[in-house]
Amino acid sequence: MAAGWLLERLASYGDQPAIVWRDRLFSYDDRVGRVRDESGTLDASGIGPGDVVTLEGDFSPSACALLLALIERKCVVVPLTVSAKPHRSELLETAEVQWELTPLEAGAPSISRRETVVENALTRQLIAEGKPGLVLFSSGSTGKSKAVLHDFEMLLEKFKTKRHAKRTVTFLLLDHIGGINTLFHVLSNGGVVAAIEDCDPDGVCAVIEEQRVEILPTSPTFLNLLLVSEAYRRHDLTSLELITYGTEPMPATTLERLGAALPGVRLQQTYGLTELGILRS
Repeated sequence: MAAGWLLERLASYGDQPAIVWRDRLFSYDDRVGRVRDESGTLDASGIGPGDVVTLEGDFSPSACALLLALIERKCVVVPLTVSAKPHRSELLETAEVQWELTPLEAGAPSISRRETVVENALTRQLIAEGKPGLVLFSSGSTGKSKAVLHDFEMLLEKFKTKRHAKRTVTFLLLDHIGGINTLFHVLSNGGVVAAIEDCDPDGVCAVIEEQRVEILPTSPTFLNLLLVSEAYRRHDLTSLELITYGTEPMPATTLERLGAALPGVRLQQTYGLTELGILRS
């Protein structure tokens, strides 16, 4: 079983809260049960080991369960979000997607088959080794988006080391290495994923206040918007212990203003590459 240790770890947390989504709390017991349910859905659809499958959505409970079920099944997962829509056809072709899967919270996911043959040598090698895969795309800022293929088992290895359990906002999404890192770091340590759908400063601050969030992983651009909007003044952010920032350069002036606005919050720069993952700092 691919990454079987992870499901065993999740099961050990029992009825502790795992995900908060749309003001509803889902426990670890619920997550493990949902993974089993989604495995049955994959069985019924015909999705098998080595198939290349899109996972289109955010951090909804269904999407998280399907992601775990696909890893367990040793599929190659291609996460896509709404932002991929303008280039969707190009991304599907590049990744050689065979199945399109869209989670639906009410009922079974939407699943459709694509008549695609996997020809990429790296993908074929990973499939032959019986490993689950993860395909992420570069931003495409210097031209056509490039696909990066990860061995998902290897990517998850670092999460075997247990660290502190924290309540964390999911600011970066599943199609970003930072979003993948956040999800598995939180779940592997028995923390709480506070999923957000509204990324404007007031929306994020409202989730931090309501769910007593302790960690906010985000970008300098968002932090600048937070300061300009003064949303931090309109919400109780006393639970917040740490803000991590990355994905782009941090202006010194923004960092100074942020330190003055939130003096009780530790600020930490993170660094990662789509090709390598997030490095500890």
